[in-house]
Amino acid sequence: MEIGKKIRELRMMKGLTQEELADRSELSKGFISQLERDLTSPSITTLIDILQCLGTTPGEFFREKHEEQMVFGGEDYFEKTDPELKNTIEWIIPNAQKNMMEPIRLTLEPGGSTYPDNPHEGEEFGYVLKGSVTIHVGGRTAVARKGESFYFTPEAQHYLTSRGGCTVLWVSTPPSF
Repeated sequence: MEIGKKIRELRMMKGLTQEELADRSELSKGFISQLERDLTSPSITTLIDILQCLGTTPGEFFREKHEEQMVFGGEDYFEKTDPELKNTIEWIIPNAQKNMMEPIRLTLEPGGSTYPDNPHEGEEFGYVLKGSVTIHVGGRTAVARKGESFYFTPEAQHYLTSRGGCTVLWVSTPPSF
């Protein structure tokens, strides 16, 4: 890590000159200049003082930021097929179980279904991409066709079935698949 470069970026983001940062941290402008060019290294105490003047902490300063993937394609999907229930689940966002919501693509073959899920807190949303699906929540049922969406709070046992087969984009929170 280039400490000097990062300090310079923080200083500029705060709209400070080298002289202003030097005054606030009780250092010389020359020292700040050398530090930003990585020609010298600060002591831990001096670094903490500089970071305080820049409105950050050592933890935030040294935290490595990595770019999170935002777009996912077929090569990123994880697929599970259940021949007994005649369904295929594709996790369309890898590691979605760690997130607040979990979007999947669910394909039910003709006569296929999902396992009944017990009541839990959260929300369930689906968008029918192909075919039609019957949504079972407690004693209620509803049918959604291609181009339609469904939403429910899973306060009762719930599952999906399809007589003719379907593909559904399904988002649940908290993750339940």
